[in-house]
Amino acid sequence: MPPLLKSRRSFQRALHAWYRKNARPLPWRVSPSLYGTVVSEFMLQQTQVATVLPYFERWMAALPDFAALATAPADTVMRLWAGLGYYSRARNLHKLALAVQARPGMPRTPGEWCELPGIGPYTAAAITSIAQGHAAACVDGNVVRVLARLTNERREFKDNSDAAAFFHPLADSLIVGSRPGDHNQAMMELGATICTRSGPRCTECPVAAFCAGRRHGDPAAMPRLRPKQYESRAVARAWCVHRGRLLLHRAGHGQRRLGGLHELPELIRLGVSPEACDLLLERRRSVTRFRIRESIYSVTWNKTIASRIARDSTFVFVPVDGLDEVALSGPHARWVRELVVAT
Repeated sequence: MPPLLKSRRSFQRALHAWYRKNARPLPWRVSPSLYGTVVSEFMLQQTQVATVLPYFERWMAALPDFAALATAPADTVMRLWAGLGYYSRARNLHKLALAVQARPGMPRTPGEWCELPGIGPYTAAAITSIAQGHAAACVDGNVVRVLARLTNERREFKDNSDAAAFFHPLADSLIVGSRPGDHNQAMMELGATICTRSGPRCTECPVAAFCAGRRHGDPAAMPRLRPKQYESRAVARAWCVHRGRLLLHRAGHGQRRLGGLHELPELIRLGVSPEACDLLLERRRSVTRFRIRESIYSVTWNKTIASRIARDSTFVFVPVDGLDEVALSGPHARWVRELVVAT
């Protein structure tokens, strides 16, 4: 038996006492509900808490329960989500609400939740443990980091998913005999606020006495994850305003990543060369395995562009003073705001 499991009860007491005193007053904790837990878990996938907070508050005010979400238009859902990224989460959350409304009763077990759109083992464990008291461990990046340091695990993992699979049996064993919702949230809170990626605050850690990584002197070196490999891309986009309206491209709802969202159109789709335009803005960003250089050019409306977009219904003109009414992807919303002020 791993040393940590031999002191499981003492470990749980120390961790849970710290959590009761130090848990951040997040809105889904202050006013807990099954629906709020589901929404927060979808939003928190691959997104930091600080980013999620205003989106969660706005979402809950507009769509306060499964019934409201199920009957909401897709455009409303995407507009409320716009800026959070990974937009398939919003579409899956919308589908989930429809599925829940069609069921005779609410799902109760991780297996039942996994039958619904957008729900995998981690999200099912989070929902059922936090909102329904089911003893299912959650292993996200924060928990991986905590467990790697507690056990002084030195092996290199292919990625975070590989590490999560490795640590899941230990996480399941640690949750036994605890209040599962509090235990999972305490583990994640510990990783987010104390056992951080860089500069872990070991002297403030409530479970430092159980940490083999600290005893061996180098907890910040764990977990060991293989470096990510990135591909470079360059995209040229158009800033084209005609009669007070901005030209945008709208992705179809069937598209996996950006369905229903608006972005500045690519020059190549308008038949325009960057050499014929003035550069207005250049920004860099990372999306999954890609590092992208986005260049936005000032484009003058002409008959060639008019002919191109007339044959493609995915191009739309939106009044510049009405841009808040459409769902723009996060980076494009920032660039548009910046350019509206500058031009």
